[in-house]
Amino acid sequence: MQVALRYPYNSEVDYPVIRVNEKWDIPWQEGMTVSDVLAACEFTHQHVVVSVNGTAVPPDQHASWPVADGDRVQVIHIIGGG
Repeated sequence: MQVALRYPYNSEVDYPVIRVNEKWDIPWQEGMTVSDVLAACEFTHQHVVVSVNGTAVPPDQHASWPVADGDRVQVIHIIGGG
């Protein structure tokens, strides 16, 4: 699924959106998954933690976990160091 690019957060949008990290609005499309949201936001880091409306989404379910209009998605990059 090809999703339009992200837009800056706007509290007065009048179209169906997914809110990501309270920074971006992603135009919602029927059938969207967590993987589609990550692609639209251009998250390319392999190690991320994702939650949808506060529920953690396991990495092996990103491609099948549905995202609905109005959902709030949080994405955190996991970075290790030593």
